[in-house]
Amino acid sequence: MMTPVERLFTVLDETAHILQEELQCTYLEAVAETGENLFHGDVLQDEVSELNAKRLKKQYRELMLDRFQNEEIRKAFQLAVLKGMRQHIQPHHQMTPDAVSLFLAYLVRRFTRPHLALTILDPAVGTANLLTAVLNGLSGKQVKSYGVDVDDLLVKLAYVNANLQKHSLQLFNQDSLRPLFVEPADVIVCDLPVGYYPDDDNASRFALKAEEGQSYAHHLLIEQSLRYTKDGGYLFFLIPNTLFSSPQAEQLNQFLKETAIVQGVLQLPLSMFKHEQAAKSVFILQKKGPMAKPPKNVLLAELPRFSNKTAMQAMMEKIEAWIANEKGS
Repeated sequence: MMTPVERLFTVLDETAHILQEELQCTYLEAVAETGENLFHGDVLQDEVSELNAKRLKKQYRELMLDRFQNEEIRKAFQLAVLKGMRQHIQPHHQMTPDAVSLFLAYLVRRFTRPHLALTILDPAVGTANLLTAVLNGLSGKQVKSYGVDVDDLLVKLAYVNANLQKHSLQLFNQDSLRPLFVEPADVIVCDLPVGYYPDDDNASRFALKAEEGQSYAHHLLIEQSLRYTKDGGYLFFLIPNTLFSSPQAEQLNQFLKETAIVQGVLQLPLSMFKHEQAAKSVFILQKKGPMAKPPKNVLLAELPRFSNKTAMQAMMEKIEAWIANEKGS
């Protein structure tokens, strides 16, 4: 007996293979096409033969998408995208691990508990796996969400992913470090893409531009995110553990002292990463503003393995106690 996630993934996978052959495209592109078909309950591509169009429609109809919960849809779609990324590897085609997405969803929910309405921006949205996990954790709130990504295929996958989960997500296919067409947000979530930014002219607009050579894209994206955050708003970043030991770390430190309040740094388990130099942490900032106060103690912790339920439960209790003490909620 298949689980709902397995059932949905199987249909996405089988129908994507049919479309991949019919459209002569990559598996990842076919996942986007079949996801859009599934949302509309029809075959939208004219190139598909009549026989295969019938097969596809039958599979879409029998699946009955309305019976699936958002998290089941997100996880099944994520599995199909991960399969496609293994065949179509590009350095920036990386997906946030599921356990990390769910942990970030929990943190955003807890930090924004008093808010009835929120705007959320992910300036490096990718396939919207992280953003939709966060949105799924905010049911009961009025949420407007925005995503930006320079990669048009990732934006299409994000669009399909959000549609299937019935999230109203506005997407922008552009360089995230150019001026954005969004209002400042209450919350930023971002798995920071790490590396150098190739456009030196554009980098020169930022306080965190490199004094010499190329600037770090992840530093510039932190600055850009703060520009597009409301006073007192929260930012949840996935950062490399080397962020504060890199050659431009002093400049970043100084900038953050002037513009933001560090609320927490939570180191993800090293066992999640093949190499220690690839290890990441959750970095929680609050943009300075009249109502924003520094915590008495910054939330600092090394997270246990997410699979270790006892240790994870103890860690969640520690985080809950910190939130109750610092935020009163």
